[in-house]
Amino acid sequence: MTTHESSAQTQLPVRMLHDRILVEPDEGTKERRSASGIVIPATAAMGKRLAWAKVVAVGPSVRQVKLEDTILYDPEDRHEVEIDATTYVLVRERDLHAVSDPHGSQTSQGMYL
Repeated sequence: MTTHESSAQTQLPVRMLHDRILVEPDEGTKERRSASGIVIPATAAMGKRLAWAKVVAVGPSVRQVKLEDTILYDPEDRHEVEIDATTYVLVRERDLHAVSDPHGSQTSQGMYL
């Protein structure tokens, strides 16, 4: 068992299998701001949109993602599970689109595609 797996087990009463990743969706503010400062309300019609989430547990076959990473995934292709009254999303590593660079210049408000 690797270090990132054992620390995941102390937080949640589950053990992830294969290439599965358990994430906590970023439900932050529903409205967004454009780069020029224009407020975009949550009710604005948008095309298919990807979402950010924080990794809370990983399976033993996961190679590119670790605990506490922020990942980009398609919210249409998700499986929700409730653990200890908290809703999480279960995704496969191959279904992820990106991992956020924690040392990059972007803030959480600036991570939009």
